[in-house]
Amino acid sequence: MKTFDFDEIIDRRGTNCVKWDEAPSADVIPLWVADMDFKAAPAIQEAVRKRAEHGVFGYSIVPDAYYDAVISWFQRRHDWTIHREEILYTTGVVPAMSVAIKALTMPGEKVVILSPDYNCFFSSIRNNGCEVLECALKPTPYPSPREGNLNVTSKDTKDAPLPSGGVWGWAIDWQDFETKCADEKTTVFLLCNPHNPTGRVWTKDELERMNDICMKYGVKVVSDEIHCELMMPGHTFQPFAAVSEACRMNSVVLNSPSKSFNIAGLQTANIICARPDWRRRLDRAININEVCDLNPFGPVALIAAYNESEDWLDALNRYLWDNYKALRDFFAEHLPQFKVTPLEGTYLVWVDVSALGIPVDELCNRLLTEARVWVNPGTMYGPETGRGYIRINIACPRSRLLEGLDRIRRVLVE
Repeated sequence: MKTFDFDEIIDRRGTNCVKWDEAPSADVIPLWVADMDFKAAPAIQEAVRKRAEHGVFGYSIVPDAYYDAVISWFQRRHDWTIHREEILYTTGVVPAMSVAIKALTMPGEKVVILSPDYNCFFSSIRNNGCEVLECALKPTPYPSPREGNLNVTSKDTKDAPLPSGGVWGWAIDWQDFETKCADEKTTVFLLCNPHNPTGRVWTKDELERMNDICMKYGVKVVSDEIHCELMMPGHTFQPFAAVSEACRMNSVVLNSPSKSFNIAGLQTANIICARPDWRRRLDRAININEVCDLNPFGPVALIAAYNESEDWLDALNRYLWDNYKALRDFFAEHLPQFKVTPLEGTYLVWVDVSALGIPVDELCNRLLTEARVWVNPGTMYGPETGRGYIRINIACPRSRLLEGLDRIRRVLVE
């Protein structure tokens, strides 16, 4: 088995890096934006290096090998059969989201989300003239007696995440979800699968129930699956379109290797849609929004990621799980009043800090100025549903994560 050095400290300052160079000072540890501090897989580095050595970086086409890599990856990794004609490429999942909303809605219509939710969901919906309709997720015992809460398939569940402050997770309020979908102005359900920021990995049963309700009221599903490869032990990612033929024909799926392989700056993503009539509208929206061309490095990086970097990804997930356990244990020992949400997927940890009695925007500002640690306030992901929470990015060398957590401890405890 190959080994990869995720403990390596890499200085990203001075590289025009959003995560590091937007910090107010050089001594800040950024645990905020969803960007990893690890080098890309060796095969990706080599593919990009080889392309750069050519020296000419003009307009690029997307080769057959690109489509083959996408199709092969999702077939062998997730048992999802994708046909080439179903794939539309674009520059990123956020542009793809805006494309889907533009293609499938009219201004003034409503889009349902599960709140708290990724902050760009709010802006993308509103920028396309639609209204955000929030279905609030609810805290629930973990694992819950609700059907289909966990895909328990791994022997590693013996090491299941028991958060400090109590065992709990997040569930859908199905009655509220159906009420929101039944609204005559609701036309799209925008799903985050896996869910950012709570780290939930939706099960096949949950996804099928979502679609049943959506189809009952004529609501189309747009599933953002950018975090789909970031799975913690005991959990299995289920592509929405692979749940059933009904799900396949009522959905538009957005995915990219960018989060899982840390290549967001290379700007490549895919929209997967089985319906030709919807694809025509999506393709038109891609061109209206002028997000129809990829740079020379994105396709070669995707091909190297999907064809040659699976072992790197598996090692990454093991490292992230150990980082999560380190964070969980740190809070249990030093800040037991905080509740750490069980992490099922992504590398983003959702933490209840309401016991402090401090508004989270004020708390995050204090951590930035006094602890020199940058984390996200929960209010970014829902002004009401995110109150009392912070989001912490654990995709960094463990020593850096622990240093950041200790800085937080010193400010809040000492």
